[in-house]
Amino acid sequence: MAIKGSSGGAAGRSIMRSTSSEVTEEEFKEWLRSFDTDRDGRISRAELRQAMRSIHLWFSGWRSRCGIRYADADGDGFIEDDEIDSLIHFAQHHLGLKITTY
Repeated sequence: MAIKGSSGGAAGRSIMRSTSSEVTEEEFKEWLRSFDTDRDGRISRAELRQAMRSIHLWFSGWRSRCGIRYADADGDGFIEDDEIDSLIHFAQHHLGLKITTY
């Protein structure tokens, strides 16, 4: 299943500026969608790495690989809509991002 929503673009990328930004789950999803550069509705490891780099996370290659492994339930190497909640959990507990439900 594809990640649903707007294409994001520059507006979506400005939602999170650093790891200290607090965002809602919906804002996090919109921010993440803005890195879906090939518009296939899924987040690849390279796209996740670019998202992590945008908020100045160190070791973005290693962290993106860990994030994909953690959240990719079907093992296809991509994060799809039904796997986003696992990626949110990973981002909160392993990257220290502040993501709220409201």
